[in-house]
Amino acid sequence: MNNFTAPGLSTRGIRTTVNNIAPTLVTSCTSLPQSRGVAPTSSAPGAVFALGRPGGKGLIYLASQSPRRAQLLEQLGVRFQLLVADACEDAESLEDALENEAPSAYVQRVTGLKLDAAVKRMQQRGLPAAPVLCSDTTVAMGRTIYGKPADAKDAQRMLAELSGKTHRVLTAVAVQHGRKRGTALSVSQVTFAPLSKSQIKVYVATGEPMGKAGAYAVQGRAAAYIQRLAGSYSGIMGLPMFETAELLRGLKLIA
Repeated sequence: MNNFTAPGLSTRGIRTTVNNIAPTLVTSCTSLPQSRGVAPTSSAPGAVFALGRPGGKGLIYLASQSPRRAQLLEQLGVRFQLLVADACEDAESLEDALENEAPSAYVQRVTGLKLDAAVKRMQQRGLPAAPVLCSDTTVAMGRTIYGKPADAKDAQRMLAELSGKTHRVLTAVAVQHGRKRGTALSVSQVTFAPLSKSQIKVYVATGEPMGKAGAYAVQGRAAAYIQRLAGSYSGIMGLPMFETAELLRGLKLIA
């Protein structure tokens, strides 16, 4: 398999504004129905998000359940279709870290595994061949990896450890196009102000930390506690737009 890394992948800050769009996810083990020309607000499973400039390079599959990644990919003007795991796939187990695994190695390995699974999913469902994009985000401080909190108590623990300190947010992106695979890694730094136990408890009670690496969402209420940010804002959200665009250009999928 041919691999390449897009050039110029330094960290960059790209501030974005998004709306709350949550595509419906398929939770059965049957093949996805193929709908075409459906607007982004449609709840039809497997809907094509008819986006992009006239005369674009065509459709890609987005292998992610994250509405934030869908929104960010939309901003790049890319036509995409969701290609998410069925209920019978153990997608969560792919996120298990290996013993003493470095955060950068971890997030790139997990992204590669998720992309392998998505390509296999496309083939098993008999879908038309098209490029597949996958991304994964993790939070790290030193060699400690902060994934998604197991519960509210775990979220409080994570936020207490991140309080008043600077941590890294690493987002890996991978695109498979035929036999070619492009990969990129975005690394940003986030500094939290000191948080009181009361502030942490109130924030966790909103439910926002659940399902988020590091137990917070930079585009949500946690922004009130972030003193400094260096790198890619969109990367912290879950899909670094500059690196993603470079990958798609490298594969000649966008201009």
